[in-house]
Amino acid sequence: MIEETGRIVATETGAVWVETIRHTACQSCSARKGCGHSLMDSQRAGARARVRAMSDDPSLACGDQVVVGIPEGALVRGAVMLYLMPLVLMFAAALLGAALPAGALPGGDLSAPFGVAGLAIGFLINRWYSHTHASDPRLHPQVMRKVEPAPMVQTVSLCHH
Repeated sequence: MIEETGRIVATETGAVWVETIRHTACQSCSARKGCGHSLMDSQRAGARARVRAMSDDPSLACGDQVVVGIPEGALVRGAVMLYLMPLVLMFAAALLGAALPAGALPGGDLSAPFGVAGLAIGFLINRWYSHTHASDPRLHPQVMRKVEPAPMVQTVSLCHH
């Protein structure tokens, strides 16, 4: 389970909106001074992100600190579908286009148009997959638990209902 801590900024039926603060792992890395990723992350560190997390706990309210989680498997499947599958289809279609005899169709080598078509088909499959799995609760972030705030911390509530 991949987990992140955040603060509830809005509530709705069956879900809450959680604001998290983006952290970077570059401070603990020994190669941070010579790494371009460290420079890019320094620009985004501390940025706030909002995510809708599923929860059926009626006691959650604006300002509560919670831990939000999503299964690693869901993240890996999503990454494969989003990034790898269109590329595999693009390369497979390009190889198919290159394998066709040059005189079979007008235009000669068809690897480029077939590759673009394969990529487009991959994007269409992604669109279909996201629409058919949009209501699957296993693919949505879930509120794992409520975190009790440290003493002497005052929270300001800017919640929307």
